[in-house]
Parts: sequence; structure tokens; C-alpha cells
Amino acid sequence: MNHVMVVDLGYGDAGKGTVVDWLCASRPVHTVVRFNGGAQAAHNVVLRDGRHHTFAQFGAGTFHPGVRTHLSRHVVVDPLALAAEADHLTAVGVPDALDRLTVDGEALLATPYHRAANRAREIARGADRHGSCGLGVGEAVAYGLAHPDEAPRVADCHRPAVLRRRLTALRDRLTAELGPLDAPPVEDCLPAYAGFADRVAIVDRGWLAGALRAGTCVFEGAQGVLLDEWHGFHPYTTWSTTTFANAEALLAEAGLAGTAQRLGVLRVTTTRHGPGPLVTEDPALPFTDPRNPTNPWQGRFRFGHFDAVAHRYALAVAGGVDGLALTHLDLAGPRLRICRRYDTTDRLAPGPAGDLDRQAALTARLLRARPVLDEAPTDWPEAVAAELGAPVLLASHGPTAEDKLPALAGAVSTPR
Repeated sequence: MNHVMVVDLGYGDAGKGTVVDWLCASRPVHTVVRFNGGAQAAHNVVLRDGRHHTFAQFGAGTFHPGVRTHLSRHVVVDPLALAAEADHLTAVGVPDALDRLTVDGEALLATPYHRAANRAREIARGADRHGSCGLGVGEAVAYGLAHPDEAPRVADCHRPAVLRRRLTALRDRLTAELGPLDAPPVEDCLPAYAGFADRVAIVDRGWLAGALRAGTCVFEGAQGVLLDEWHGFHPYTTWSTTTFANAEALLAEAGLAGTAQRLGVLRVTTTRHGPGPLVTEDPALPFTDPRNPTNPWQGRFRFGHFDAVAHRYALAVAGGVDGLALTHLDLAGPRLRICRRYDTTDRLAPGPAGDLDRQAALTARLLRARPVLDEAPTDWPEAVAAELGAPVLLASHGPTAEDKLPALAGAVSTPR
């Protein structure tokens, strides 16, 4: 099968959703597999007729009839947010999204208690906020690491007594640590989780192996490599592995290691939401993004010139790609420039996974670095390919599938 893995080589928000939508329009796809993150994802897809949805937990191919979504065990699942997302999909003409959803029973649950604790911690940081989305995803991961045998998981939704016990222990631990939480009583939450278990197919690891052999699957990553939990610029990172690693592990478990194309997604502008390094940031750039407004948890959406230094680092961390998708080319113009080196270096070397002191030192260096900017190239896909040593396979000039064209003849197929 021609499986494809889609990963953001920046700080997120590069357009993974619109690329996944294009892939599902360009070939028959059996399932979109989510392999990291959770409900904090915001993958925007716009159709030619103007319909729009921000995909958080459902795969960004859901507008295409028959394309399934599988939430793997690496996803933090929020059933309450999922229900709201399904309602919006129904409103925009997709009433069967839940019928096409499978969820791995081993996946962690994100609950109102995780969300409340996440927000309490972020507020307590004051001016030193990390830029959390405030949805409790990282909190759920942290709790799962600290209490692996007691953390609420998707399969518990079929076991009300177990879920009640685990939610109660979770609430009590977080309350003891942080004080009263802005969250409902456990008894008020249980009916929603029972309804989720009755409505959605909760499966084991073997389901994905069958799907991978039944048809083409697209693995849809969340966030970006520069936010990776181990290789991102600590502490402005996520509690999630944002490289291809989880997708590769899922393929290997199915006996299909090495069978998927590795596609990296980049904006022609380098952006990030919230605090942390953005070496090429330039407030004078005349850009806005209505899909990424300022919000009280992440802060403002920041724009910079194309940062080849940071993206080379992301490529090294991710282990390389077979090709690139370059998005937002409609923003390219003479005011947008390219950064090939900083005033101190043109290369950032990845370190061993887990050395967060090293990553924090790298963050400090980046916060002091200044970009050396070159003039805008006449051919952005050609220039990006030359700087990153990987071919640009897809060029996107707008939000819809029709705004995308293969940049190399024969590299990828065009939409049906």
C-alpha cells in the first residue's frame, strides 16, 4: 500500500490538515490515522463550496465519503470535545463522522480535571507561561506517566466502576496538589463517557494492522517537530512526540515498517503560536491568519521570514523526509525573505532524546540569535528544496484542494 506520513517541520500550524485533505482527494484512502497530540490540534480544511471545519480529533480527510479516522493509542482522547466536533461536522454536511471512527482502547483520556489543572498551572506561571493550549492534553500525559496503572483510558468507558474509581483518584490527587478545580463532579461526567462508549467503536491494537492491509492510510501528525517533547526548544514544547516516530512504530507493529512515504509540511513563512524562540520574527510582515487568532492560552500568532536553519534542524530530528509540501505560497512576495544562517551559525545540531538541560540551553541561544536575511527567491519551491535538501512535491497557494499542485511531475497524483 502507498501509505503516507504527514509531519509539520515547524512550530505547528503549517497546514497539515489541508495537505491531508488534498491527499484524500488525490487517491482512495481507507483511514486517516492520528498518531500524537489530542484535542488541541486545529487542522483547518476549507472546501471549494466554502464549507470549513477545524479538525481536532477527527482526521482531516473526513469530508471525503468513506474515509475513516483511527485514533491510535498515542492520541490523548477527549470524548466531550469529540462530541462537540462531531456536531459541527454534522452542521457542515458530514453526519456520519462518528460511524467512521475507531479509537484504540489503550489511549489516555483527557478529562475536565486535566483541563482545569492545566489551566491552573499555566495561570500560576504568570509572565513565564509556556503557551499551553489549555485543554489538558499535557496534563493527561504527565498523569499517565506518574500513574500508568491508574490513569483513565478509553477502554475504561466500557467499565463504569473502574472509570468512576480512576476519575475520583485523579480529581482527588490534583485537588490536593492545586486546590479546588473548576470541573464538574465525577458523577456528572460518567453519563457522557458511557454515551461515548456506546456510540464509538473502541478497538485493540490489531484493528490498525487490518486497516493498513485493507487500503492506503494517511498518518496525520499534530503540532510540529520544533515543539517535540524531547527535541523541541524546552520549555516551550508539547508533551508529545511530534516526529515520525509514533507512526513508524505503528507500522512496524503491523509488520509494515518502511512502507510509508515521509512528507514534511512547511509554511513559506515560519510562524509560531505563543511564547518561545522565533528567530526570524518580524512584526513588520503584513500578514494575519484568521484561523489562528490570539487566544488567552497560547497568546498571539507570530510571523517570521522563512527560517531554513530551524527547518534543517527539524529535518535532522525527524530523520529526513521523502518530500516536502510547501504551503501559503499565496503570501510570498518581495517583503518575505529567507534566512539561511543566524549571526552565530547556519546549523543546529540535534542532541540525545531526553536531555532537557541541553534543550533549554539551546533555547537560550536561540532567544539571543539574530537572523541573517537574504532577498526573496524568485522560485520559492526551488529555493526551499535547495536549502533543505529535499524535493518540494506539493505547492499550496490557498486553503482548498484545488489550490494545490504537484511541484514535481509524477511526484504525487492530482485530485480526482
